[in-house]
Amino acid sequence: MISPRSDAGQAFPIYLTVVAGLLFLALAYLAVGQASVNRSGAQTAADAAALAAAQNTRDQLGGAWVRVLLDPKKWQDIFDGRTGIDNPNAPCGRAGELAAQNDAQLSACFSPELLKYRADVETNKSVGRSVVPGTENVRSKAHAIAEIDPLCTFKLPGAGAKGTDLPQLTCKDKVWDLKPDDPSGLPKPNDLFDVHLAD
Repeated sequence: MISPRSDAGQAFPIYLTVVAGLLFLALAYLAVGQASVNRSGAQTAADAAALAAAQNTRDQLGGAWVRVLLDPKKWQDIFDGRTGIDNPNAPCGRAGELAAQNDAQLSACFSPELLKYRADVETNKSVGRSVVPGTENVRSKAHAIAEIDPLCTFKLPGAGAKGTDLPQLTCKDKVWDLKPDDPSGLPKPNDLFDVHLAD
C-alpha cells in the first residue's frame, strides 16, 4: 500500500515541469510582444519618413507654382510633378531626419513614380535578449509609400484673353481669384496638394 506522502513526492517533479513550461511560454510571449513593439516602431518611422519626403516635395512644387504664376501654361507640369523640384535630394534628406527622430535609420528612399515616395527604415534598437535565440541582433524593418495628390483644376484663357488674365483655380471646393500683386492671398502648398500614405 502506497502512502499519501509518497504520492506527493512523485507529483512534485511533474509540478516543477509544468511550472517551468508555463514560465517558458510566458517568456516566449514576452519575446513576441517585444518583437511586435519593435516592428510597430519601425512602421511608425517608415510612415513618418515617407510623409516627410512627400511633404518636402509638395512644398517645393508649391513654391515653383508661385514662381510661374504669371505663365499658366506651365502650371499643369507642376501639378503633375513633371517639373518644379529644385532640390531633388531634399525630400530624402527630410525623410532621414524623421526616421532618426523615431529611433530608426533610413535604408532606402526613392520616388517609384511621379508624386510618390517610398521610405525603407530599420530600427536602431534590436528586439533584445529573449528565450528565442538570436533576437538580440534582430532589428525590425518596414517601408511606407506616401502620395502627393494635386487638388486643383483650371482652364487656360482663350485666344482673345489679355496676357495678364489668369485662370480661376479651383482647389477642392474653393475657387481662387488669383492676384499676383497680393502674395498673401495665394493658395499655400497644402491648398494645392494633399499628402497621404498609400493604402
